[in-house]
Amino acid sequence: MSRICELTGKGRLTGNNVSHAKNRTKRVFLPNLQNVTLLSDSLERGIKFRVSTSGLRSVEHVGGLDNWLLKTSDDKLSANARKVKKELTKKAAAA
Repeated sequence: MSRICELTGKGRLTGNNVSHAKNRTKRVFLPNLQNVTLLSDSLERGIKFRVSTSGLRSVEHVGGLDNWLLKTSDDKLSANARKVKKELTKKAAAA
């Protein structure tokens, strides 16, 4: 399972540990991923995602999962999120 947020695309970063003597060794910074169930208002059900905590704050700031998916480009979203976005657009077009 890769360490990538399903909604924002945030992944791992690389850098250095720097000792007091300025010795540098490689290290990895991993995003803080959480397994959450986000509720979709228009689909009227919960969808499970693996999301970073900053991604959760962004979703809440925009006004919920539906608004976030509709405004975000497909290249940042995971396959699961793209599937949900397709369901949302289909339901919006039918209404």
